[in-house]
Amino acid sequence: MPETLATSDLHFTITRVYDAPRSLVWRMWTDPDEIAGWWHPHGLVTPRDSVAADVRAGGAYRYTMVEPDGTEYPTGGVYLEVVEPERLVFTWGHPDASEPQPVAFVELSEHGADGGATHLTFTLRGVEGRPGDEYFHDGWAEALEELASLLDSREH
Repeated sequence: MPETLATSDLHFTITRVYDAPRSLVWRMWTDPDEIAGWWHPHGLVTPRDSVAADVRAGGAYRYTMVEPDGTEYPTGGVYLEVVEPERLVFTWGHPDASEPQPVAFVELSEHGADGGATHLTFTLRGVEGRPGDEYFHDGWAEALEELASLLDSREH
């Protein structure tokens, strides 16, 4: 794991509780068909044909977010740790970047008495982010809202 960014003091954390079982939330993070539906802030789309995910330690992923005007944001990284259905750790950034990339930590735990809800903790290390930054924090916060909308539209 890239120690300099995985342990960086620069980071932010977002937590959410989803009214969906952990297995479904895990699938939303790991299935390219599902990723395309929410890995983007409000107003952007992620075309399904831009998404690939080799979800295993050392496997790569990629996707492209597209603005309404056609501006594209290619994104990708490498999975550093995969513990189904509870933990994903991956680098995140431009797929062709040569410098170390921020490292995302996603932790999913069952929530509620019946385990039918999922508590998510998302931490991005290596960058500073805070509500209102209109970039790292807000982009991920909006993507997690997109995930909530997608989960709400499903029967589980």
